[in-house]
Amino acid sequence: MAITYKVLGQINPAPNTLTTVYTVPSSTQSIVSTLSVCNSGAASNYRVAVTQSGATTNIAHYIVYDTGLNGLDTAFLTIGLTLNSNDSIRVYANTANIIFNVFGAEIVA
Repeated sequence: MAITYKVLGQINPAPNTLTTVYTVPSSTQSIVSTLSVCNSGAASNYRVAVTQSGATTNIAHYIVYDTGLNGLDTAFLTIGLTLNSNDSIRVYANTANIIFNVFGAEIVA
């Protein structure tokens, strides 16, 4: 079993667009240790959803929903999230100011 610690994904999504920041590769499991949410502009709201392989994102998948983030501030979500092959983390922000970074490990059997 090989474990690789890495930046799993980074994205500055278009405003008001649910966007995939990371999908677990096939034959792999992942542990997400931290998700950072950086606001490079004025106050904004953001969302984070975890969607299982093959599922369409719905309200039950959100772990953060319309959480406010002050301008020029950063939030760190230390969550220890476990994901299976093809599960995804999807993000959304109401402005173009929000940058998401996902850190963790990929485990290949």
